[in-house]
Amino acid sequence: MSWHDRFRGEILLLMILKLPKEVYTLQILLQISRAIDAINEWIGRGINWLVLLMVLVGVWNVAGRYIGQAIGQNLTSNALIETQWYLFDIVFLLGAGYALKHNAHVRVDVIYNNLLPKQKALINLLGTVLFLIPFCILGLVFSWNTVLQSWQIWEMSPDPGGLPRYPIKTMIPVSFGLLLLQGISQGIKHFAMVSDRLPAEEEKVNDAEL
Repeated sequence: MSWHDRFRGEILLLMILKLPKEVYTLQILLQISRAIDAINEWIGRGINWLVLLMVLVGVWNVAGRYIGQAIGQNLTSNALIETQWYLFDIVFLLGAGYALKHNAHVRVDVIYNNLLPKQKALINLLGTVLFLIPFCILGLVFSWNTVLQSWQIWEMSPDPGGLPRYPIKTMIPVSFGLLLLQGISQGIKHFAMVSDRLPAEEEKVNDAEL
């Protein structure tokens, strides 16, 4: 046996031995992806109730103003108005990862919809790695000092009777963190789909959401 044939045989043996390890690694990554999906799904379902609460507070802010004028009493306050704003902020910020999981973000494209599922998965994988993940990391880096300073001075609303600012500002890095985690989860699923290693039942769900 020549050195060339022996070299080819060794390479083939290494590939055979390496393949199960890659498959095992991908299965671990898919388990991590499912855990991240479960977290954002739980948060997304939870903030659905905040939408209802936000609407109720908003209705009271409007109705209370007119009822208060009619009876000569102040039934609303800056705290209630800011509560409505804060609830909207929480829904928007904490719902970003949930929206990404369900592909609910706005997509403007005339080519994407006509592509095959694996082609869509490849585009999404590249977009996640090149744009989404770096964007989330930058968001975390640049928002951290602002949030830290807000906590250090116990920042309050400039309006009389307003609410503290530091809790709601904390939601900014939390939002970027959840979006980053969901981006990693989506990247894992897109990679598995492109490499034909996504379980059949998950691939059907992924196809529907592409």
